[in-house]
Formats: sequence, C-alpha cells, structure tokens
Amino acid sequence: MGRSGVALVLVAGLLLPALSPAQVAGSTLIGVSASELREVTLGWSAERQILHKPVYNDHQERIGRVDDIIVSPDKAVSYAIIGAGGFLGVDRHDVAIPVSQIKLQGGRFVLPGATKAALEASPEFEYAPSVPPAKSPPAKSPPAK
Repeated sequence: MGRSGVALVLVAGLLLPALSPAQVAGSTLIGVSASELREVTLGWSAERQILHKPVYNDHQERIGRVDDIIVSPDKAVSYAIIGAGGFLGVDRHDVAIPVSQIKLQGGRFVLPGATKAALEASPEFEYAPSVPPAKSPPAKSPPAK
C-alpha cells in the first residue's frame, strides 16, 4: 500500500468516530465520548505523574513518597497515602494526608510544615479488609403453567 493509501486509512480512522450514528435510546455508552476524551487527555495520570513521586516539605527536605491515592465514594480524590520512614519497605509508615494539604510547587509535591518525624509520629494508615461482593438473590423462575 502506497503513501496515499496509508493516508486514506488514517483519515478514515479519524473521521469514522465523528460520522458514527448517534446512540439509540436505551443503549449504553461504554467509555468516554469524543468530546470527553479531550478532557481526559488533559488530566493527570496517577501512574505517570503522582504515584511513587517524592514529597518534600517547605525546606526542600524529602519526607516521603506518594504510594497511593484514595478515591472517596463520591468519586473525588480525597487522600494521598504517603510512605514515610523505613528503608526498602522495612519499618515503613504509611500516613493518609488530605490532598488539599499537598501543594505542587516547581514540579514537586510539597507538604508545607511537615517533617519526616511528624509523619512518622502520625497515626499509621491501614487499608480496610476486603469485603466480598454481596451475593444477589437467585432469579425467580416464572410460574409453571
């Protein structure tokens, strides 16, 4: 296939979503719409831009790292789990910090007023035990005729 054929395939691939028919009443959209996709691409990637990144205090001292983020039931990112202390996972101390307290300054996550000792003295965060999903009741069979 020549260059013009490849270009035609690429253009068709880009235009097909725009030319696709509207959803039928009662159908379910899986994923995001084309208009929402732009918003998604402008957002933050937890894996690439947040998780495992160091956290500093306002004196540029490294005090921990972001090990997890907690999404509340209302779908808001509410807490960052900061790993403080320890070496290679030994004596590690996880602390839940409200994301509103963490600032982004000069490309770094900063927790103003914090020290490593203060984080290690904070209550340790522990995950709740996993709860198995509730079983749904068996489907009722139609009455016999």
